Amino acid sequence: MRKLVYYIASSVDGFIAGPDGADPSGPDGFWPIPDDYARHIIAVYPETLPGPARQALGVTDPGTRFDTILEGRNSYEIGLKAGIADAYPHLRHLVFSRTLTECPAPAVELVADDPVTTVRELKKQDGKDIWLVGGGALAGALYPEIDRLIVKLAPLTMGIGIPLFGREAVFEPHVWQLTDHTALDSGTLILTYDRAPGEQGPA
Repeated sequence: MRKLVYYIASSVDGFIAGPDGADPSGPDGFWPIPDDYARHIIAVYPETLPGPARQALGVTDPGTRFDTILEGRNSYEIGLKAGIADAYPHLRHLVFSRTLTECPAPAVELVADDPVTTVRELKKQDGKDIWLVGGGALAGALYPEIDRLIVKLAPLTMGIGIPLFGREAVFEPHVWQLTDHTALDSGTLILTYDRAPGEQGPA
């Protein structure tokens, strides 16, 4: 069965964006993106690069991990404000929103249904794993369904911002098993966690 994978960059103190929710890795952002980090993403997770970045870097590798991306409305609108209606044209792209009624990119699927129900149906379909890109609110809503965490832990602290599972997350402890890790010379840790035995989400 396909896995729902929350593949996300986080600060050491557990934040994925600043308090305003803007793209922390954009032109005016504060997120460190050293050369070895970029090389690692290109080599291991090429499908997670946005279309414009893939084109600029000459990346054509379709990748082996994901063929579908899930995104919340706020995260999607960051791209819209930058003039990018579909940042991931090489993936099936679902945006969850109960307020957006139309999208300028025909290939982007707007989903107003319950995210958990939708993900359970997606898991039953054939294909590669499903990438949950964020934001925190969607990750919080899908918390029980996440099978794997891939956290790109940056050598950065923020003090305040949007937490890994959003501001409305509930108290629901789960144990995770570290199944892979990579330490980059620049200080970023790529940490992969799977749900520990007995911690599997609902079928």
